[in-house]
Order: sequence, then structure tokens, then C-alpha cells
Amino acid sequence: MSDRPTVQGYRDAPTQMITTAGAVFAYPELGPQASVPLVVLTHLGANLDNWDPRVVDGLAQDRRVIAMDYRGVGDSTGRARASIEEMAADMVAVIRALGHDRVDLFGLSMGGMVAQAVVTQAPHLIDRLILVGSGPAGGPGLVDMTRVTIATVLRAAVTFNDPKTLLFFTRTQVGKRAARQYLARLKERTVGRDKAVTAGVYRAQLAAVHQWGGQVPTDLSQLAGPVLIVHGDSDRMVPSANATALALQLPTAAVTVFPDSGHGVAFQNHRAFVDAARDHLRR
Repeated sequence: MSDRPTVQGYRDAPTQMITTAGAVFAYPELGPQASVPLVVLTHLGANLDNWDPRVVDGLAQDRRVIAMDYRGVGDSTGRARASIEEMAADMVAVIRALGHDRVDLFGLSMGGMVAQAVVTQAPHLIDRLILVGSGPAGGPGLVDMTRVTIATVLRAAVTFNDPKTLLFFTRTQVGKRAARQYLARLKERTVGRDKAVTAGVYRAQLAAVHQWGGQVPTDLSQLAGPVLIVHGDSDRMVPSANATALALQLPTAAVTVFPDSGHGVAFQNHRAFVDAARDHLRR
């Protein structure tokens, strides 16, 4: 474990590097040392700067949070993986290289898919699990995620919108206000910002998610610890039926669905989400 002093906020957390599995992986960590750290895995097309500081800072109030870049993303080296299972194998290698034999895991969207694959590959490595805006292998409508993402990104370009506004938030007044506030918060991390996500990374990750959506369900029964599933009722990228589908595979799961919320459910409802996540992770 790191002996570095606690950093007060995600925007100030320095990026660290660790070499394993033939690549160098970038990660910041913050928060007080705890017996079990929390590893957080981000969404499709995201680097470290796409984490909402309110979410990371909230989770880091009482535990060590480690945010990981995937291979080939941001300042991490190598070629971006084109399968969820390969991304999961990298994360298992990184967690072990950091000296941890037990972690809690929080996966957001594609990160939740990677987290599920980590469970199947190294079930004894994971204690408590949080899955937000995610779905199981073969989940309802997941094969359409690639089409929805590409179409929305193109629509955002012609309407001069940030794609995250249209992909993550509803078009209600509440959703539009949440989108503006979220985009403003993403600018707070000004020092040591990550390299921009490339088109090659998008292509590889879109292929990985599409493949995941067409697979047969994976066996998650080896995970004995508590699970928290969070979803938005108006998620266009990962339909909310996936929350139910996940719960059927994870009998220890508690499910929370937020109203008037899309794929960015954790960002829009960051206070309520952080409270629920901290309760879930508290020993």
C-alpha cells in the first residue's frame, strides 16, 4: 500500500504509475488508508478526468479510493483492449501489483462490465461490489449500446452539444441543469490532466461492449459479498431492465433506481449516490 499523505481532493490527486502485465497503468489515489481500498472503474470512452470530483471526493471521505485508467487510455501505455475479459485481466494484475489481496470494486457502465469479469476471474479478490448503469453479459438491449452511442455522438456534433449531455442526462429541466453542473465540475481538475481518449480507444471499447451484449450470461455466483446496483429510470445507453437482470444473478444485491435520471445517474444524484455507496461499503 502507498505511504503517501492523504490528498484532500480528486482535483489535486497526483497521477501515479505502476508497471504490470506488459504495460504502465496510470492511477490517482486519495483518502485515508483503510483495511480494504475501493477501486473505481470508469465508463466507455473515459479517462481519469471524466470522474465527477463530487463522487470521488465523497467516497474518499472515509476510505482509500484508487481510480484506474485502462490499458491504452490516457497516460496508460499499450494498445486499448477490445474485450471486457482482457480489461478485467489487466485490472486483476494491477490490483495485485499494488499489493492488495482484497478490494471493494465500483464499476460504472462499461466499468461495471469489467467489474463483473473481475468477479469471474478472481472472485476471492472482491469483497463488496457496486455496479452503476451497467448490465450483465447478454443483458437487455446491450447490443444496441454501440448504435445508440455513435448516433448520439453524431447528433451532438451537428447540434454543438457535448456528447455527455445527450448520452448521460434526460432532456427535462432537471436533467439539463444536472448536465451543465456536471460538465462544469469536470473542469476542476486542472493539474496533471490525462491524455485525451483517442478514436482507436473508442473503437476498441465499443467493440468490447457490443461483444459483451451478445454473450451468454456469466456466472457471478462465486461473489458472496454485498452488492449495490444503481440505475437511472431513463437510461438510453443501458436500459433500466439491466438492473433487474443483474439482480437475478446476484442474490445479495440491493437495487436503487433513480427517477428522471439517465446513464449519468451517479453524477446527477451524486449526494444521494455517495450516501448510499458509503452505507453499502461501511463495515
